[in-house]
Amino acid sequence: MIAVLRRAFSSKVAARMEHDVGASIQQVIDKIQVASQGAREVTLVAVSKTKPSQAAQAAYDAGHRVFGENYVQEIVDKAPLLPKDIRWHFVGHLQRNKVRSLLGAVPNLEVVESVDGEKLADKLSAFVLEEEREPLGVMVQVNTSGEVSKFGVSPGESCVGLARHIHQQCPGLKLVGLMTIGMADYSSRPENFTCLVECRRAVAQDLGLQEADLALSMGMSGDYEAAIAMGATHVRVGSSIFGARDYSKA
Repeated sequence: MIAVLRRAFSSKVAARMEHDVGASIQQVIDKIQVASQGAREVTLVAVSKTKPSQAAQAAYDAGHRVFGENYVQEIVDKAPLLPKDIRWHFVGHLQRNKVRSLLGAVPNLEVVESVDGEKLADKLSAFVLEEEREPLGVMVQVNTSGEVSKFGVSPGESCVGLARHIHQQCPGLKLVGLMTIGMADYSSRPENFTCLVECRRAVAQDLGLQEADLALSMGMSGDYEAAIAMGATHVRVGSSIFGARDYSKA
């Protein structure tokens, strides 16, 4: 009897979670449509950091397919439990010694948004070639705020140089864009977004690409609408979809 009651309770919790997450993700999508004015496609990366796989499943059941994680262990644990057609983005700091664990456990990893050095790019490219996988999408992470606590290359030649290295020297990778992380309160000043736009312009000019060929991943729960207004093509939204995070579980 106790087991039956527990299953019934779990089913009710799951149903409640699915309703809440489904409604929240639709609200975010509606706001994205308004912010972009329907002028361009904006990819919503639903970041389920510190949340159980059931929360991501609820968003999936609501029709969403693009998900992100900040921690290697979390994505390694969650990905096998979730549908294989999810398009995973890794958006957190990635150490070189975690590359094999990440790529080995998540075959449907679509993009690593946080490449911040040539050695990391080389390691990712080498593993992709070793495993004979399709080229992995990567973004150059740029520290547009200048905060010493943030990872990412500096704007200017450091950004352009890393993008050039990926484009020319990493056959296992495909440069798909640039990414920046907001301020400590999960918001960015307009100049942070403007800086990333300028970085994209410089990278495109250096590599002979169209600016539209390179994504701009900027904006999170606190500032994604402002980021979209300034040109973001990808936004990484977590708490506005899944609720406040519990970092004791991170």
